[in-house]
Amino acid sequence: MGQIKRFEEIEAWKEARILANRIYELSDMGSFSKDFGLRDQMRRAVVSILSNIAEGFEGGGDKEFFQFLAHAKGSAGELRAQLYLALGRGYLPNSEFEDLCEHGIRISRMISGLMEYLRRSGLRGSKYRAVEHLEYRH
Repeated sequence: MGQIKRFEEIEAWKEARILANRIYELSDMGSFSKDFGLRDQMRRAVVSILSNIAEGFEGGGDKEFFQFLAHAKGSAGELRAQLYLALGRGYLPNSEFEDLCEHGIRISRMISGLMEYLRRSGLRGSKYRAVEHLEYRH
């Protein structure tokens, strides 16, 4: 694969998009849909993951992109913490909880791999757009 030219090509972004859709579907069901505080906070956290990856990539500089990736990784942790609360409230079965948490952990690892690659690459300048295909550790 060649250069990454658009944030939509970043594997962590693709996975975050899948997770976001799953969280939206899940939080639209049953009593979960009526717990507005938790439902909305979880939606904000998962949207923050993919939004920060996109915004950082589209932004101006290498340090800025790295910082946005750090925010995305933090939001993945926030979402996992909220999944524990949703489990405790009975909004999702244990198997769904485990699957969603594992998905969040996988995204965190992908973001960490991207951050480490960028840290070691020596790429500098106004954009990280010259990033070659990245091997993510899952």
